[in-house]
Amino acid sequence: MSGSALTWAKLRDLKCAELEGAADGWGRASNRADAARDRIEQQLLNGLRETEQGEAADAAVGRLRQLSRNFQYVYTECGLVRTTLNSLAHEMRAQQRVLADALDDAGALKFTVHADGSVTYPAAGEGLVEGKPLAGGTAAGGGVPGLVAPSGLVAPNPNAAKAQDIADRVVKAVRTAAEIDWRYARILRRLKAEEGLKVPDTTWTDAAEDAAAVRGAARGYLKDKIPLDATPAERGAWWAGLTQEQREEYLAVYPDQIGNLDGIPALVRDTANRDNLQLLIGKLEGRDDEVSATRLAALREIDRQLQAVPKPGEPPMYLLGIGDQGNGRAIVSYGNPDTSRNVAAYVPGLNTSLDMKFVDSDLKRARDTAVATRDIDSSSAAIVWLGYDAPQAPDGLDSLAVAGDERAEEGGRAFHGFMGGLEETNHNENPHITAIGHSYGSRTVGAGTQHGAGLPGVDDIVLVGSPGVGVDRAEDLGLGGEHVFVGSAENDVVTKAPTKLQGNLGAAFGPVGYVMGGLADREDDDLWFGKDPASEAFGARRFRVDDGPPLIGPRGVSGDAHSNYFDPEKDTTSADSIALIASGRAHRVKVEEPR
Repeated sequence: MSGSALTWAKLRDLKCAELEGAADGWGRASNRADAARDRIEQQLLNGLRETEQGEAADAAVGRLRQLSRNFQYVYTECGLVRTTLNSLAHEMRAQQRVLADALDDAGALKFTVHADGSVTYPAAGEGLVEGKPLAGGTAAGGGVPGLVAPSGLVAPNPNAAKAQDIADRVVKAVRTAAEIDWRYARILRRLKAEEGLKVPDTTWTDAAEDAAAVRGAARGYLKDKIPLDATPAERGAWWAGLTQEQREEYLAVYPDQIGNLDGIPALVRDTANRDNLQLLIGKLEGRDDEVSATRLAALREIDRQLQAVPKPGEPPMYLLGIGDQGNGRAIVSYGNPDTSRNVAAYVPGLNTSLDMKFVDSDLKRARDTAVATRDIDSSSAAIVWLGYDAPQAPDGLDSLAVAGDERAEEGGRAFHGFMGGLEETNHNENPHITAIGHSYGSRTVGAGTQHGAGLPGVDDIVLVGSPGVGVDRAEDLGLGGEHVFVGSAENDVVTKAPTKLQGNLGAAFGPVGYVMGGLADREDDDLWFGKDPASEAFGARRFRVDDGPPLIGPRGVSGDAHSNYFDPEKDTTSADSIALIASGRAHRVKVEEPR
């Protein structure tokens, strides 16, 4: 259509079904590339690792990895072409309907629509002087509908306004269709790959830009139909009601939306997020700012771990969320949360962001928890949930004042939705679901319990290294106190964080004010965010943990007592207790007296 001027006749005769047929062909090519990639990842690479070793095997793995990456690129780009063509057909059909209505109206009135869009109408009405029918005429498109000025005492022909309206509708449909044609032609010209057998990082950068362009174009065709404001159950029903072709289009064009949509099956989210991960890496490639470089390193390491074969005893990884908004987003599950009887979701706390520290530390905590839990019950999964902007303040306890409650409240709402999604997609009749909050993450978990009737589907809550959770009693978390468990190391200074009164007095009056504030609050067992969860007044079950190294020891200052709760080597007692609770064996946990 772009080769010559568009007329209303060409628009009328446009065969949108042919565009959709071409889209189907690109869709089949995309699916074949996806199947080839899956065969490489699931069969060839796994088989090669299990049977071959040495330099030749490593070289073969590298080549297969490159081939898999190429197929992934083909899958992405062909999927974008398919959606572009379908969206073009969708928008063109809308203008064909506008044109058809105008032509139908012209036919019913016996008007003539000319090739240039002008409309000739017959004589009609009655003159004010002679009483004869008023002469017919021709209305050109682009005028103001309904406003044809009379001349002297001559009344307007009643057909004039009708003809003008029809002419304007015809011209508007053609002009809109021409703009649509131009816009999609630009997008399609961009959807081409570099020559060669490799897909370099720069090509993925182009793919990210391609995806953004198609997303913008397909907004009315696809995005506006994504149920972003719906419940997890409604989202699940929406996805289940889509055809396979529709699902493939959403995955190709909106992996960022589908991959982070609570209520969508884990396997679907994993597929979408793995593709979006490549687009995010491409998006950040070439940027020279520190934030992008930090985030890019973390994304690449997550990608590397996703592609690696799990070590013996380790469950497979599922990427349930990924994004670059705020401080970064990453939701990783070790084990399939939809098929596992036991599912635990861990929320990290202060200073957590999408960086290498998150990859090295927080992913390991979830992985260690999953491994330990699966040793008790093989049908178990553990998740690390970085689905919110944890406060970023490197000054330790002083940063609690900066942290405040706002991030926890926002994160709590998001975590509540995520847990609702887990409950919705789990296949088991009565799964055991555990929410785990560490440090400021425990405050976020606490905030999540305050929505609705508590965290959906959650049977037990674990709070470790907590500076308070925003409520003063365990039962206020939506569960009985016997289902709330607290780990609080003796040398973990965060679990003895000053109250807000103490902090404010300390800021105003220095050390004397700090001590006065502490004396004032001591009897109330208060911490910065409410009652100490390890206190008797709070009413939770405190399980045994190692004291941890002192804050100031022979090797200087150490905050390890705050970080060891999940580590099976540094705090076996705590890690084992978390695994027992996560596996539904809380009755075997060794408890200790509250503070």
